Amino acid sequence: MRRLAAPLADGQSVRNGTEECTTLRDPLTGLDNAQRFAERINSLIGTRPNAEFSFAVILLNMDGFKPISDLFGRSAGDRILQQAACRLYAATDSECTVARVGADEFGVLLPKVTNEEAVTETIRFLIETLSEPYDVRFRTARLTASAGCSLFQPYADTTELLLGKAETALYQAKRKGRGQFEVYSIEMEKAAKKVTRIEQALRRAVVADEVEAHFQPIIDLPTRRIVGFEALARWTDPEIGVVTPATFIPIAEERGVIGQLAENVLRKATLAANDWPADIYLSFNLSPSQLVDQNTVRQILGILENTGFDPRRLEIELTETGLVTDPASAAKIIEELRNVGIQIALDDFGTGQSSLGRLREFRFDKLKIDQTFVASMLEDRPSEHIVRAILAMCEGLAIDVVAEGIELEAQAERLVELGCPGGQGLLFGEPRDAKSTLRFLQDHQVACSIG
Repeated sequence: MRRLAAPLADGQSVRNGTEECTTLRDPLTGLDNAQRFAERINSLIGTRPNAEFSFAVILLNMDGFKPISDLFGRSAGDRILQQAACRLYAATDSECTVARVGADEFGVLLPKVTNEEAVTETIRFLIETLSEPYDVRFRTARLTASAGCSLFQPYADTTELLLGKAETALYQAKRKGRGQFEVYSIEMEKAAKKVTRIEQALRRAVVADEVEAHFQPIIDLPTRRIVGFEALARWTDPEIGVVTPATFIPIAEERGVIGQLAENVLRKATLAANDWPADIYLSFNLSPSQLVDQNTVRQILGILENTGFDPRRLEIELTETGLVTDPASAAKIIEELRNVGIQIALDDFGTGQSSLGRLREFRFDKLKIDQTFVASMLEDRPSEHIVRAILAMCEGLAIDVVAEGIELEAQAERLVELGCPGGQGLLFGEPRDAKSTLRFLQDHQVACSIG
């Protein structure tokens, strides 16, 4: 039977059962705190070694809570947490335990579980409950929640292990995106240990400045002349070996290493680009977390000043994911970058859910068509029509365009026929280190002059 709870007013909090020692209560929400949550898990372990039913530990984290709290203020963040606590309390049975176990993290203890399917249905319901709009005085805030779950295994699990497994599952869920959940498995633990090993090695590499900048050419499609290079991070660990950006960039983002990593790579990239002709620009990617950090502009401009690189030769690439986390912060950063002459490009266009809306909300100098459309456009008519529509739209908006992922000459020729001005992909060159890029550029210029 669900518990009933009235909506929270300012300063109210949930009371979980009878009054207990305040040291076991979260003062903001009135829920059990982390200590009391662990005690309740430990108590269940003691009574369930031979029980017919298992039990589940669920951890729920509010996605994007910090940017919302920073935007609306701490009191607004407190109201959101109080409302979230009220919802969880009302959405669970009286036998369940609901606790606030972290700044924006809640724990739910389900004391009787018959199968994993039933648990997943409960988790989905709790995520939906926490994803409803929040009332922040005269405004509405929208957040989602991610969840991780561990199921008690008799004679094997301790309280610490159960919480650790739930944390591992939560981490894997957040890696998948917002509003996701995972139930712990052995395979997940192995993956988590691999990620931890990579993270530790990456932290050492960032401190030692071992992550390198490689460069992939961006060309003017009709003439095939190089007009710029995109800087790409590359890392080889002495023990692990080559680690792909698809592996280490998300880890750097999730574990808070991306800021220093990006600074190191941008510094190396601008130093290398100083050796290029003045009409060749440098393109550099900003991560989503950098678009909510108001120190980002200061850090970029500091690097440009120290390396002597002209801001007008720098293009910053942003993804839609980075824009939706905190649109107000992103807009401020974009404006400050544009004010010094830095160009702004929207990367991976066509893969987001609201890309057209982003073009209206933000000012972009360039749009990069996602490689998935380029890869299929010769065989798939809808993909070609999408590319055609994007090009027509950008012409009307006076936005430059680069098509990514070009690997075949036929793709390049068709894009030229459709009027696409810029291209990038393995057809025109793979990413190279700084010295190889300079030689490649010099050879290219000689070939163009002869041609």
